[in-house]
Amino acid sequence: MNNAAEAGYSFQGVMGGETAFGGKEVVVIMGRTAGRKLRTYKLLAANKTSTLEKEMQDAADAGYEYKGQTIFESAFGGREVSVIMERDLESSSKGTRYKLIATARTSTLEKELAESGVQGYAVVGMTVSKTAFGGNEVVSILKRAGPAE
Repeated sequence: MNNAAEAGYSFQGVMGGETAFGGKEVVVIMGRTAGRKLRTYKLLAANKTSTLEKEMQDAADAGYEYKGQTIFESAFGGREVSVIMERDLESSSKGTRYKLIATARTSTLEKELAESGVQGYAVVGMTVSKTAFGGNEVVSILKRAGPAE
C-alpha cells in the first residue's frame, strides 16, 4: 500500500476473505485521484478489542485516520479485525479519539452506541463476523474529535 501511495495512489476499499487463487487474504483497492497527496498507511490487526483500540489510538496520535476495516483469518492469529489507517503527510491533524464496541447482542450495541453518541462519537465502520473477540459479534469503530475523556 505504501509503495502504491508513493506512486500517487490512495486507499479506496478493503475486504477480507478467501480468493480463488490466493486463499485467505485481505484485498485492498488503491486508485489514483486528482491532486496527488503524500500519504502513508498502517494495517492494524488484533484479536482483542482493547488491543486494537489502543493501536488505533496510538496511530491517531501520530496523525493517522481510520479508512476501513474487515475480518481477516490468518494461520497464526485466527480471526482478527483488520483496520487500515491513513496519514496525510502534508497535514498535521491530530486529536481524533477512537472507541471500539464489540458485542453479540444488538440491544447492547444500541445502548452503547447511544451512550457514545452523547459523548460525541460517531460510527465510522462496522464488521459482523465470528471473531476471536468473542464468537459472532458486531465490531463497531467510532471516532470523535478532541482530547481523551
